[in-house]
Amino acid sequence: MNLRNSTTTYGWITIVLHWAMAVAIFGLFGLGVWMRSLGYYDAWYHRAPDLHQSIGMITLALLLFRLCWASTNVKPHTLGAPWERTGGIIAHRLFYLLMLIIMTSGYLIPTAEAEGFDIFSGLHVPALFHLTPKQADINGAIHKYSAWLIVVLAALHAAAAFKHHLINRDATLLRMLGKKKGE
Repeated sequence: MNLRNSTTTYGWITIVLHWAMAVAIFGLFGLGVWMRSLGYYDAWYHRAPDLHQSIGMITLALLLFRLCWASTNVKPHTLGAPWERTGGIIAHRLFYLLMLIIMTSGYLIPTAEAEGFDIFSGLHVPALFHLTPKQADINGAIHKYSAWLIVVLAALHAAAAFKHHLINRDATLLRMLGKKKGE
């Protein structure tokens, strides 16, 4: 398998970025839902948000790298009917937009009071803005609902990949698994 994409296959860097970000996003979603259920005296009440923020910032760095990587690589030809190709393009653009919204709003939640935070108790992320409590609440709502939207979109994305694999019998899913049709 090649490092870079071709017009027919994804390169291993694109594949690793895709799956690493998928795992991170679903992990962050689960962690976010779980940590909202914690009580003040729970041992994880403060540790879970720190972990969520740290993984979120690493995922933001991966997203920025992924956007740069995608802009310097060819994209394999999209398979399927014209409506499927158009739907795939729209879905991928929506993924990127939602990731940017989730990560920006996620950054603004802990920094709302003009205090930064640390990634895994190391690298300090400074606060760039000071928000009012109402603005912080709005960012929290944006973060929450965008996270739910991206999970729903990911479920549709997975369903489309399986549809391509099981019904269309094309190489759409195989390409993101690093395989070619017939392997």
